[in-house]
Order: sequence, then structure tokens, then C-alpha cells
Amino acid sequence: MEKLYDSIGSTYTFTRQADTEITQEISRLVCNEKGGKFLDVACGTGNYTSSIATLGGEWYGIDISEVMLKQAFDKYANIKWTLGDVASLPYSDEYFNGAVCSLAIHHFTDLTSAFKEIYRVIDKGNFIIFTAFPDQMQSYWLCNYFPEMMRRSIHNMPDQKTLVTSLQSVGFEVKNIAPFFVTNELQDMFLYSGKERPEIYFDPNVRSNISSFASICDIEELGNGLSSLSADLSTGKFLSIKQKYSSISGDYAYVVARKN
Repeated sequence: MEKLYDSIGSTYTFTRQADTEITQEISRLVCNEKGGKFLDVACGTGNYTSSIATLGGEWYGIDISEVMLKQAFDKYANIKWTLGDVASLPYSDEYFNGAVCSLAIHHFTDLTSAFKEIYRVIDKGNFIIFTAFPDQMQSYWLCNYFPEMMRRSIHNMPDQKTLVTSLQSVGFEVKNIAPFFVTNELQDMFLYSGKERPEIYFDPNVRSNISSFASICDIEELGNGLSSLSADLSTGKFLSIKQKYSSISGDYAYVVARKN
């Protein structure tokens, strides 16, 4: 995974910008406005770290990709960046007042080991996870056009039960799980950002900065999927397919875990 993000890291910020709504909600949930020290785990190029930092608190970011972290350091020198692995965080016990992790837990080699380390470095405070659950992803209309890519992507995602069990096993109390629905206003072009804007998937720059398209979608499936999507958009068939995949469970989710 380190090699993947080193590969796509040089263009990542072109399409992967911090979304204002997500930024504000994560900040609110982690109680950022009260000040303190906070950690962004698997921070990537630091877009969310820096955006949340403008709302309060002293922020640190850690990531395994040197390419991504260099961009973070070059743009946001006021944040303390560290190259490292979530499985072995280079911070002392109870150093932070909270932590966040956005769209990255599916890259952790061992979920429980990672959560154990995050629990260790938090004093009393919240750990906020922004992620997608497999059952949510099964309702992405992308499954119709890129079925094998989505199957593999869904397989990589921890389900809600696994996530909650892992968090609780290391001592976290799961306080809340709330859905997030993608809208046209979404600024961060992650996997299902094109829910209401299917045309964005024809842009190779968008696809190249989405890990599922960049790493697990083969050329044949990509070509067939884009061709079918184009045809369905031109005939109007897409609307009925999109309706077929509609869901009330949310497209992504905020998970609030607390160390008391």
C-alpha cells in the first residue's frame, strides 16, 4: 500500500481536496474547538489535517508514504508531520487529546493492532473514523459498471461489526455511528464522489487518485465499464440503474469511539 500511495501521491491533491462539510463534522466530533493536541492517522498529503487545524487545536499527522508526506510538509509546515506506521506510533502514552482517521482503515494490515496503538497515545478523548462499510458500498451504482473492482474493494473494507469489535477489544467505547450521504457539493473526489455526477469517472485524473481504480480495476473492466456508463447516460438508462442502487443507510459513515 505504501508503494501505491507513493505512486499516486504526486497528483493526489489535484482531485483529493478536503471537503468543507466533512472537515467541520470531524472537527466537531473530535471536540477540536476546545483546543488540545490531536493526531491525524494515515494523513496522506495532509489536506484534512490542515483544514481541521484551522478550526482549532495543535495538530500532528503521520503517514507511511514519504511522497505524500513530503507534499504535506511543503504546504503546511505549521503541522508536525511524521513518517511512520500506525502499527508502531512514535508518540508517548496519552500524548493526544484525540485522533482522526479518514478513509484509510481498510489499508491497515491489522485493525486491532492499529487501534491498540491509537488507544495508547490518546489521553481521554475521541477517535473519529470516516469510512465506508461493505453494506453501504454494495449500494453504489458503480457495482453495475465495475463489478469486479467493487467486489474486491468491498472485500477490503472492514464491516461495522468487525470495526466495533476491534475498537472495543482495545478499550474504546463506540459512542455513535452516523451516515454520510454524497451530494453534488462534495469537494473530495473519493470513490463514490460521482454518485450524482457520473461524468467525473471519465476523467483519468479523478480515477488515478482513487485507490480502487488505481490498483484493483483492470484495463478491460475499466474500458467496458466506461463504455457502458457512457451508453446508459446517452440513452437515459442510467437513471433507472441509479435508482436500483438507492439506499437510506448512507454512502459513508462517521464512527465516534471514546477513550474514557
